[in-house]
Amino acid sequence: MVINPLHSRDSRLMLQALAELGSTVEHIPDWENTGVDAVRISPIPALSSPQTSSAVPASDPDPAREYSIDCGLAGTVMRFLPAVAALTGARVHFDGDPEAHLRPMGAVLHALRALGVEISGEGAPSGGQEGYLPFTVHAPEGVTGHEITIDASASSQFVSGLLLAAARMPRGLTLRHAGKSVPSLEHVEMTCKVLAEVGIEVSSPELHTWKVDPGPIKSFTVRVEPDLSNAGPFLCAAAVTGGEVTMRGWPKTSTQIGRRWTELLPAFGASVELEEETDSTVTLHVRGGALRSPAIVDGTAELTPTVAALAALSDTPTQFTSVGHLRGHETDRIAALVAEIRRLGGTAEETADGFTVLSPVTHGGLVKSYADHRMATFGAVLGLVIADVEVEDISCTAKTMPDFPQMWAALVTPDAKVSA
Repeated sequence: MVINPLHSRDSRLMLQALAELGSTVEHIPDWENTGVDAVRISPIPALSSPQTSSAVPASDPDPAREYSIDCGLAGTVMRFLPAVAALTGARVHFDGDPEAHLRPMGAVLHALRALGVEISGEGAPSGGQEGYLPFTVHAPEGVTGHEITIDASASSQFVSGLLLAAARMPRGLTLRHAGKSVPSLEHVEMTCKVLAEVGIEVSSPELHTWKVDPGPIKSFTVRVEPDLSNAGPFLCAAAVTGGEVTMRGWPKTSTQIGRRWTELLPAFGASVELEEETDSTVTLHVRGGALRSPAIVDGTAELTPTVAALAALSDTPTQFTSVGHLRGHETDRIAALVAEIRRLGGTAEETADGFTVLSPVTHGGLVKSYADHRMATFGAVLGLVIADVEVEDISCTAKTMPDFPQMWAALVTPDAKVSA
């Protein structure tokens, strides 16, 4: 049971994919009269009993049938579910939006092949290498391997997706990362924490190595934390306008990278106060001050487009480092941010592992979204300060926040009407 799930396109695509593989998904509005929704998810029948050998039970999903998964533009669907699909023994096709065909998948597909899984039909951008959507996963003999080495330098999702399915592999999994670093390592820490909480033995015997023991996964009920990354644009609204935003239910401790907002906002001149609320939450008060920009911002991962909006409104240069993996996100976010800052009169340059904002934006204009929800909210923050900013396709925020246009309008102009 998942209480307080995020209502978004990504979540809907994940639930649809699980249902396609045989899980039963039950939506429960106003769970136990608490005012929040819940969703009850049953195990996939083919994985509901322990596997004592490499053979996969020939139960539903029917191994003879072919299944299709629509990934949309959701990295979690395209990178978390291939290993799950392999465990069913069925032939499962993965595809998604045109933009999803540009998101790298090579590390996951390489890992599955090393585990004895058949991968076919890999797509590739024009002139590029294989390792992209669409592709098909099929493991009629089951997952036979248990040790792999991958390069997860492009995304922590490559690690998380394999670890989440590892307990159902006959011999578990030992995964080693071969690159220099794993971006968004907080997400891997979150993955290991979730596994441990449901009784799975998971360890990290050495740096960038993870080991998951085989075994059953017990049923559980979990209440989902608020999405702290999605909170960013609203908190930044206070920082850039000199206003105030109050946010209740902020977790005292979290593995989400969005927890860094309480550090990042003061670095840009805002004040942050935490007011005791419950044993596990606080009320967050953010007040804008004189906007300034630190010289270096390091490793902000998915927060980067929103932080870049702060930098693009500041008079001092800011260098973003350790974010080169953003080139493989919903769009090439490095190139997109540099292009849009320049489009509005600012100066920005790409670097090997990120980019630098050299001078602020000076005028309005169209901010392209690239079908990327974070680029759309980047433009929305700029529009609070710069006149005549228009965000292309604000509806793409539905990927993680379908009601963003309405929430944004209510925040900045309570009586405004918004068209998406």
